[in-house]
Amino acid sequence: MRIGELARRAGTTTRALRFYESQGLLSARRAPNGYREYDEADYRLVSEILALQAAGLSLNDTRPFVDCLRSGHESGDSCPDSIEVYRRKLADVDACIDRLKEVRAGLVVKLTDALERQPGMCNMTGPLPGDTPGDEEP
Repeated sequence: MRIGELARRAGTTTRALRFYESQGLLSARRAPNGYREYDEADYRLVSEILALQAAGLSLNDTRPFVDCLRSGHESGDSCPDSIEVYRRKLADVDACIDRLKEVRAGLVVKLTDALERQPGMCNMTGPLPGDTPGDEEP
């Protein structure tokens, strides 16, 4: 199939496919007329790249998955390097969540302090916006 058909089938653009090629993630064969030609294995690679990016991985993070597929594995995450990317990315996400919890706690303190300084306002004892029932501190 040609580049336009691969882009349509995969739900991406020809520009993205050319970029993947320039990054060494996708290899096009050339027809005698110079057109890029792709097959089902290329479609599978592009689909894997797009799915991984949708899950939050960077384009560079997709390399071990692409390499795993190219080496003949049924799934891009069948190889140890791919599993390591998942682990690293989860650790990054957990660190972000922890940092956001700290930021949120700081904002709650600031909001509570600000509300207590408001003239004529009574102290807020109920949950703050975004709190879920059962999250109250003892």
